[in-house]
Amino acid sequence: MGLSASGGWAATAHVPALAGLDGYELRALSASSDESARAAGEKYAVPLAFGSAEELARSEEVDLVVVTVRVPRHLELIRPALEAGKTVFSEWPLGADLAQAEELADLAHRRGVLTAVGLQARSAPSLRYLRDLVAEGYVGRVLSTSMLGSGGYWGATYDDGHTYLLDATSGATLLSIPFGHSVDALAMVLGEFREVAALMENLRPEVTHVTSGAVAAKTTEDQIAVTGVLESGAVAAVHFRGGASRATGFHWEINGTDGDLVVKADQAQWWWGRLRLYGARGDDGDLTELPVPARYERSLTQWTGRSAEPAYGVAHEYALLRDQITGSLAPDTDGVPDFRHAVRRHSMLEKIQEAARTGRKVTLTEHGS
Repeated sequence: MGLSASGGWAATAHVPALAGLDGYELRALSASSDESARAAGEKYAVPLAFGSAEELARSEEVDLVVVTVRVPRHLELIRPALEAGKTVFSEWPLGADLAQAEELADLAHRRGVLTAVGLQARSAPSLRYLRDLVAEGYVGRVLSTSMLGSGGYWGATYDDGHTYLLDATSGATLLSIPFGHSVDALAMVLGEFREVAALMENLRPEVTHVTSGAVAAKTTEDQIAVTGVLESGAVAAVHFRGGASRATGFHWEINGTDGDLVVKADQAQWWWGRLRLYGARGDDGDLTELPVPARYERSLTQWTGRSAEPAYGVAHEYALLRDQITGSLAPDTDGVPDFRHAVRRHSMLEKIQEAARTGRKVTLTEHGS
C-alpha cells in the first residue's frame, strides 16, 4: 500500500529492497483508485492491482501487507489487513498518535498476527556492531551520550509534497520521525531513558513555499532538546533542529571511562544511508574509523558496499522479518520491532511532550513507556 507510479518512499526503498532478497515476491499493490493502481502495477510489473486496501487485504495471494503511505492514513489502511489475519509491516510512525498505535497493537494481539514497524536503524549492520562494541566494553562504563541532528524538513520552506508536515496533528513531525528514529537507535545501543526533561519550540510559525513564495502556517515544533538519564545511569542529551545545517547532518558520541565512540552521517535522514563509525580507547590517540565486520551483513552479499542506498536498511529489516516468518531466525538474534514496540516508543514521545509542556522532569517506566 503506497506504491505509486509517480515515485515515493515505497518505490525508492521498499521495491529495491524486496527485489534484492530471496524469499519475497511482490504480487499485489493497492492505491486510492483503480486507475492509479493500474498505473503503478504496469510500471513496477506487479500482477495484482487493487483500488482499495480492503481488496488487497482479502486477497489469498497476499501473505504480507506493507503500508508505506503517509502517517495520517495508517490506521484506516492497517486495520483491514489485521482483520484479515495478514502479517503487516508498517512504516514508522505506526499511528498519528499513541491512541492509534495502541488500537492497532491491540487488534494485532487479538488476531494473533505477526507485525513489524519500520524502525530500520535497529536492523542496520553498523548499529548492531555499535551495540556490540558497547556491550563488550569498548568504552568501558558509559558515562554520557550526545546526539545532534537535523530534520531536513520542518525548516524555513516547504513544497507541495510535504505540506502535511506543517500540521502537528498529522503525526508526521520532527519529534515523531527524525527524533523518533534516532532516539530508538540510541535506546537500542545504550538502553532506555529513566527520566527526561525537554524543550520543544516552534520558532518558524510561518514558512515559505519553495517555488511560489506562498506563506503557510506551521504548527509543528522545529527545535527539540531533550536531556535525561538512561536506565544505566548515563547522562544523555539529544538535540534536533528543523531544516538543514551546513555544519552537521548527524553526529552521535558515546563517552565512557575507557574510550569514545562516534557515529557520523552527512544526511539528515541518517537511518536511510551510510553511517561512519569512529572509535578510540585506552592510550589510543585520535579517533580512527571502525569498519563494520562482514558478519553483520547477515550473508546479504548483494548489499555489500551499498550502504548509501535508501533501500539498504529496509532490506536488512526485511531479511530479519523473513527469518522470523519462516522460523529460521538465529536464537541469539533480535527480530524486527513489532507493533508493541511501536507503542512503547510512541509512549516515550508522549512523555517527552509532557515534559516540554509542563517544564518538569518526567519519569519513564518500563521500556520507556
